[in-house]
Amino acid sequence: MALLTHVLACLFGIGSWVAINGMWVELPLIVPEIPEGWFLPSYLTVIIQLANIGPLFITLMHRFKPGALDERPVIYTIVVVGVVATFLLAFLWKYTLLVGNAVHSVALLSLSFLLSVVDCTSSVTFLPFMMRLQPQYLTTYFVGEGLSGLIPAVVALIQGVGLVQCKNATTSANISMYSSSWEASDKLEAHYPPANFSAQVFFLFLSAMMVVCLGAFLMLNYHPSVAKECKHEHYLDEEHRGKTDISLSMQRPAPEQKPMLEPPDDLVNEPRSRFGKGTYSTAEVVFIFVVLAWVNALTNAVLPSVQSYSCLPYGNQAYHLATTMAAVANPVACFIAMFVPIRSLILMGVLTLTGTAFGAYIMAMAALSPCPLLVHYDIGAALVVITWVLFVLTLSYVKVIIGVILREEGHSALVWCGAVVQLGSMLGALTMFPLVSVYGLFQSGDPCNTKCPQ
Repeated sequence: MALLTHVLACLFGIGSWVAINGMWVELPLIVPEIPEGWFLPSYLTVIIQLANIGPLFITLMHRFKPGALDERPVIYTIVVVGVVATFLLAFLWKYTLLVGNAVHSVALLSLSFLLSVVDCTSSVTFLPFMMRLQPQYLTTYFVGEGLSGLIPAVVALIQGVGLVQCKNATTSANISMYSSSWEASDKLEAHYPPANFSAQVFFLFLSAMMVVCLGAFLMLNYHPSVAKECKHEHYLDEEHRGKTDISLSMQRPAPEQKPMLEPPDDLVNEPRSRFGKGTYSTAEVVFIFVVLAWVNALTNAVLPSVQSYSCLPYGNQAYHLATTMAAVANPVACFIAMFVPIRSLILMGVLTLTGTAFGAYIMAMAALSPCPLLVHYDIGAALVVITWVLFVLTLSYVKVIIGVILREEGHSALVWCGAVVQLGSMLGALTMFPLVSVYGLFQSGDPCNTKCPQ
């Protein structure tokens, strides 16, 4: 029955970000059909940050009213909203309305906001809910969260999103008053073949994935075999339990009294800080959360915003390999953490610096676009793909290990974990949005006609 719980935890995790990840990978098909055009990614970035009102409300409730909010009704609500919103998106995404003096895709933007609230709020509700299960299932949940990016990407590849073919431009006529001549143009034109299935089918698939997430959550709550895996007595941390349910401790047998001749044990068990169970000092807790915010800023906002600039100059194949293999690296890192759960803060720091170095190389190639290093050589394409994989692999491992560490510190620690994840992602997005969309510091080349010096 442990296998069943692992599968359910994974399916539950898939529903965390599958809707918004699906929106991003479907952009090449959506953009040509809507009035916003390629301003839509900028709109989505702002919408997702506005949706952080959900995590903010949950975090403030846990901070000022501990024990007053049960995350299970919240999860039911947001998952059902996700099912309905993705279903409506399949039929309404093309509809436009006149707002002021301009036409806008009001249905698409409104439903995208609802999906953003769903996915952002999942960070501060799904993780604390996993506290109800045995610790090993948290890593499985992270595997599912990684698959929430991989599965839409694979489906989009099957759909044929983003594929481009370079074809010779048609011949052009030069006509003057006295003579006329025809000349062939050497310029290539980018042609995008039609998708294998429509955006409507893709959004219905996302709705089905949210239904699967809802079913998994129901079984995690009510399946009798899963109930045996729960550890409700460890769900609340010591401080929370003392504030909200003193009667629970009154019904338990008194703890075994230790003799007074064992001061070393008392010193060892003395809390090092007021955070969680006091395992880590205040400085170490600050370090963990700073790393968590930094890693999520890089992986969720900073580097994804320049992925096309860093990869497309090396060719369409390099871009698709980088996006797909990076999406695979996320759940692979979770599998590694499942069997090698190293909790060393020193290793965490080393891996963070290593992943940041990979990210710096990616950022440098994006800044040099459309003519990055080794653009004419296969080694250049291979290097950028490998760098993307290693970047995601190392920092995803760091995120999982931090989740495992904070899970051991109690329920409130996981709430703050989700809040810091969203904070880091928001700061990263707000930093990159003006750089990419306002000031235009990154330049993309024509996929068929960009000429770079040898």
